[in-house]
Amino acid sequence: MYCKSKRLKPVVAAFLLIGLVSPAAVAQEATVDELFEQLKSADPSEAARIEREIWSEWSRSGSAAMDLLLKRGRDAMEVGDTQAALDHFSALIDHSPDFAEAYNARAMVFYGEGDYGQAMADIRDALRLNPRHFGALSGLALILQELGREEQALEVWRMVAELNPSREGLDEAIETLERAVEGVAL
Repeated sequence: MYCKSKRLKPVVAAFLLIGLVSPAAVAQEATVDELFEQLKSADPSEAARIEREIWSEWSRSGSAAMDLLLKRGRDAMEVGDTQAALDHFSALIDHSPDFAEAYNARAMVFYGEGDYGQAMADIRDALRLNPRHFGALSGLALILQELGREEQALEVWRMVAELNPSREGLDEAIETLERAVEGVAL
């Protein structure tokens, strides 16, 4: 079988050829690719909508049971029940270790608890699975800033800007770090 689509990455195409990737996963990736293209040139109000659509796609594991665990974990976060959130997200990771959003969600709980080491470990896994995850990158940038690693934080914020140029608060974060790292021109 010859794959004419230039959108499919070679690895995904190979998995598709041997039947290990579902057509739904390929369709989801194509949808996310299209949304990222739209995001590059969107005005701020349109960008917010597109960003929500990307988050919606990223929140679909392909399993109703796993999606329910994600929802329960997010609901627990919302009411401040961090232990329940950690339990749900950890169970989700155990059952679906290739689901990037599970790691990102758990990283947010660890970040909120001030456990930057665990948060960074989960961010690393989220980015290994989804290198365009601007939410995970934003979390990494925030942690780096809080650790006083401004130069690295600036580099990560610039990566976020390439992916999602209209992300709320992005320009201010970059400007602040540019002044701290590069100084003020006289």
